Amino acid sequence: MTTTLRIDIVSAEAALFSGEATLVVATGEMGELGITPRHAPLITRLKPGYVEVEQADGKRQQFYVSGGILEVQPQVVSVLADTGLRAADLDEAAAQKARKDAEAALAEAGPELDVSAAQQQLAESLAQLQALARMRDYLKH
Repeated sequence: MTTTLRIDIVSAEAALFSGEATLVVATGEMGELGITPRHAPLITRLKPGYVEVEQADGKRQQFYVSGGILEVQPQVVSVLADTGLRAADLDEAAAQKARKDAEAALAEAGPELDVSAAQQQLAESLAQLQALARMRDYLKH
């Protein structure tokens, strides 16, 4: 019986993680997904959010992805991210500023505003802040 699965997290810019894991958690279109060894095959789109990997030794790593695809095969999980970063590399001040800018733009919505772009900016900044919060919670324990 397999107790781990291989996980590969890649973005257009770089490979972020490749290794063995006992659990992968990601934010899919329909909500949070938990993938363990022997999970049923699956392909889903990812929303901006975090991906957390629990390695066989119990260590956890958190990542931020701006969206992408999650593919689950019997022994392999692939995260193909549009953009991705290790949660530790996120800039909290920049994410807070992006959130405030997007909220201000949506509050002052005029005919020239690209509402979908402002909503996407807001979703991405909130997802980055959530990834940072989850990383801090993990480090406390």
